[in-house]
Amino acid sequence: MFASGTGTNFKAILLSRKRNKIKSDINLLISNNSDCGAVKIAKESGIDFKIINRNFYPGLSDKNFDDLFLKELRKSKIDFIVLAGYMKLLNKEVLRKYKNRIINIHPALLPSFGGKGMYGANVHRAVIASGAKVSGITIHFADEKYDEGKIIFQKCCDVDFEDDENSLSQKIRKLEHKFYPEIIRKFEEKKVLILKNKVKVI
Repeated sequence: MFASGTGTNFKAILLSRKRNKIKSDINLLISNNSDCGAVKIAKESGIDFKIINRNFYPGLSDKNFDDLFLKELRKSKIDFIVLAGYMKLLNKEVLRKYKNRIINIHPALLPSFGGKGMYGANVHRAVIASGAKVSGITIHFADEKYDEGKIIFQKCCDVDFEDDENSLSQKIRKLEHKFYPEIIRKFEEKKVLILKNKVKVI
């Protein structure tokens, strides 16, 4: 797992593991933010975590800094990566090594309301300001650009006239916590198929 924020999706996935709704072990959290909620959850749950950011490794070259990620992933024998509110782009070597094995969740219906700076409340404010009548979640593969990887799964919810960023956030979070673990299970069951430029979930 990679996370930078409150860790609500991290927590939901951990709970799904405890309830045997998913089978994969969660062996490592990587974060760029030592004070985030996800790190606190990892500590409380006894999950190994590693903080990797430039403040912790100020003298490293770009290559050596990038190599830190692969080193930690290899050490923990990671074969699949789930991004849960991770606020940095992954480096090219990690993307290459884990091609089609890194997924992310976005709190809107991509390709709308995505890109750099579009996360959390920023997304919900933009959705409401646009007058859109629906929003939702998008689970997609990660690539070298923010929110542009192949779409795996989407689920909609209504944007009501009375909604503000907080109420819309609550609707989106419910969808995230329900469907992110379900899509992880689909990967475990080999029910996510990549067909040319499209992805099919069966």
